[in-house]
Amino acid sequence: MCGICGIVDIKSSHPINRDILLKMTQAMKHRGPDEQGFYHCGSVGLGSRRLSIIDLAGGRQPIANEDESMWIVFNGEIYNYRELCIYLQRKGHTFRTQTDTEVILHLYEEFGLDCVQHLNGIFAFAIWDISRQELTLARDRMGIKPLYYTETAHRFIFGSELKVILAHPEVKREIDLTSLNEYLTFEYVPSPRTIIRHIYRLEPGHILRYTPQGLHRQAYWNISLARSESRPPVNWRDYAVDLYDTLKNSVKQELVSDVPVGVLLSGGLDSSSIAALMVELYPGTVDSFSGGFEEASFDE
Repeated sequence: MCGICGIVDIKSSHPINRDILLKMTQAMKHRGPDEQGFYHCGSVGLGSRRLSIIDLAGGRQPIANEDESMWIVFNGEIYNYRELCIYLQRKGHTFRTQTDTEVILHLYEEFGLDCVQHLNGIFAFAIWDISRQELTLARDRMGIKPLYYTETAHRFIFGSELKVILAHPEVKREIDLTSLNEYLTFEYVPSPRTIIRHIYRLEPGHILRYTPQGLHRQAYWNISLARSESRPPVNWRDYAVDLYDTLKNSVKQELVSDVPVGVLLSGGLDSSSIAALMVELYPGTVDSFSGGFEEASFDE
């Protein structure tokens, strides 16, 4: 778990307050205890808190491309980053680190917004493109990694948590009554709204661009059942084999790490199945953890 945040004021081009960016970054220290980093240039500032998983020594964020015309902050894991790195190197891209973060940036150079179509993983990232004067935010297909944003009279602000955005003095703390009603009904607030008025959650499988012309939001993925619905009848044993192979391959990909891995057990079949496959695939010891709560609906 890492944390990202940023402030952009490309409409008025007023310099941002570095102290405010620092305050926002420190508000998510718990998400990245290993180190923090900043990019600050005039009307744009990016902040990062890092929990080191890949390239512990060389993966400090924000990360730039070869000519420093683009900068990225990233929270997540890209499971196919090694294959993508080989492809991008063959295309002539030069890497300064061995991180999955830098792979995303070069992939953006190569494919633009379509870079997300090539990513297998969980992610929330922000790329500042200096030449285009454009900020791009993206969130993974299932929305595993969080990303929040708001627009004030002068600035666009984003972060990995609500408290990060609320650390900016221009953001008002007003409860959204519609969101409150949804929370009391569902025990969560459906995207894109949050419990705070005018702060939004980027939906899963979406890209958000902030340009001098304003905000542009678009979906890049949605789940489709067409393939399974059009498939002829299959014996249930074949489904069982396919499900096992899919789960095994998925768990194997997620074990890529430069640090020890563990599993969070909720007591159900899902996490128990994942734990069993981890024990089978992981060369070391797999530590497991569970969370207990007094509230019955949250207790694991």
